[in-house]
Amino acid sequence: MARPRTIANLWRDAVAAAHPEPAYLHEVDGEWREVSRAEAAAAVDELANGLLALGVEKGQSFALLARTSLEWALFDFALGLVGAVGAPIYANSAPRDVQYVLEHSEAVGVLVEDDDQRAKLGDFAGHVISFAELAALREHGRAFAAEHPSALDARADSIEEDDLFTFIYTSGTTGPPKACMIRHRNYYAMVQKGDEMEERPAIAGDLTLLYLPLAHNYGRLLHLSAAYVGFAIAFLPDPLQVGDALVRVRPTLFPSVPRVYEKIYTAVQANFEAQTGTKRKLLDWALRVGYRRSALERAHRPIPLSLRLQHVVADRLVYSKVKERLGGRLRSAGAGGAPLAREIAEFFHAIGLLILEGYGLSEVTTAATVNRLTDYKFGTVGKALPGVEIKIADDGEILLRSNTVFAGYYHDPDATAATIDDEGFVHTGDVGHLDEDGFLVITDRKKDIIVTAGGKNVAPQNLENELKSHTVVSQALVVGDRKPYVAALVTVDPGAVDGMSPDQVHDAVASAVEAVNAERSRYEQIKRFTVLPREFSLERDEMTPTLKLRRKVILEHFASEVAELYS
Repeated sequence: MARPRTIANLWRDAVAAAHPEPAYLHEVDGEWREVSRAEAAAAVDELANGLLALGVEKGQSFALLARTSLEWALFDFALGLVGAVGAPIYANSAPRDVQYVLEHSEAVGVLVEDDDQRAKLGDFAGHVISFAELAALREHGRAFAAEHPSALDARADSIEEDDLFTFIYTSGTTGPPKACMIRHRNYYAMVQKGDEMEERPAIAGDLTLLYLPLAHNYGRLLHLSAAYVGFAIAFLPDPLQVGDALVRVRPTLFPSVPRVYEKIYTAVQANFEAQTGTKRKLLDWALRVGYRRSALERAHRPIPLSLRLQHVVADRLVYSKVKERLGGRLRSAGAGGAPLAREIAEFFHAIGLLILEGYGLSEVTTAATVNRLTDYKFGTVGKALPGVEIKIADDGEILLRSNTVFAGYYHDPDATAATIDDEGFVHTGDVGHLDEDGFLVITDRKKDIIVTAGGKNVAPQNLENELKSHTVVSQALVVGDRKPYVAALVTVDPGAVDGMSPDQVHDAVASAVEAVNAERSRYEQIKRFTVLPREFSLERDEMTPTLKLRRKVILEHFASEVAELYS
């Protein structure tokens, strides 16, 4: 009988394999330190035995509330070994969101990074373990293992493929977030997709810089894939330090949301524009060479020897200096979580760096499509991964089916039934089409969920409804899709602002916005707003007969106001 595809077995196989060193890097007192695979294996075993000593049972939920870190990753594998169900929570979550996940997931414990995170727990009565207390847990684990040497293996062997490995919480449209139930076999099949591809996206010995939150399915996939494939991860808790870390760590792989590439692109363009004279002529020439080569390469046409030689010179004089911002060793860069602008992908390709964009969602355990190193097309999210079926519904909605489809939403059978149809296809809520070469093009969203440029999902209706609960606000439309932050178009109630000056009206709306933001996570907060001169109306087709806002129409009518919010 085949060995069960569990995360416990994935980890045990990784420990037994002769993968290149190191396993991980993490920053301690300003220095990047290596962690060997033997050190990681010992830590995971001791943590897992410590969890057994605490009485954590198979199938019980255990939350993780911390930034991307070595401690998070090792603890996650320990949970996998004992068959507990991880319930990750974003480190920047507001207290009410933390407490909701703890209650909804029925967590028996939580790993917290520090006292600031501990303060968000409210009256949680389960096990609370801080990073500072992990050493003590490992010590308990060593003592437990000495008395019960076969207990951990017995527990790991009891885990079955269809047992739950983790919950991934997704943003709801009008209510609280839903918990995607991901089985062990779902994530195991997800990390195995690389084995089935014509070209493996990552290889043993690679080094990736990971700043993506491990509570998100994209970051979680990289964390599990590293053990399976044998590449190393450098953990970066603070995304604001990406620029410095790229130069110091010099990764060969870099998974990211588009926002990082956008910032580099903007800075480089500004620098180019500021140049004059001979240097400006050199830059213009180098970019012409790069774009010419890129166009031929994308068209699968031969590149003349003269152009190849010019590209080598341009790389030495110009491109290499830009690529040094990304460490200078990247052989593969990934983009996901939000759309990547085509012009940015084309620019980086012109200077010799291919950014591979993919697409997926938590309900299919991360990824469904991806562009390949030798089979890519800008403006698309790539072709289906092996074993993934794509079907386009009559209304254009993208439907997905594969062995990575989740088990449903925890405690929400109605939402599960609405998402997975009788044929096993997941209804994504996204609209798109397959082009003549099989590349998936996403054109619109059926859902109103906003995906910021940083890859964060924000439910606008929650914010809008709370804004409208304030007397001064009559209507509100929250924007921010593909933008760096959330903003709002607000109309005011004439009666509530009667007699107020424009400044007083602005201050009153600002107070309402501040109140809405108070209980929100940072990425959900409304950073800017504008008070419109009139209300939305039926006559202008800005509302439906049932008074729901027509977002597309409103955004067209107030395009200049929206642009000003992001100027």
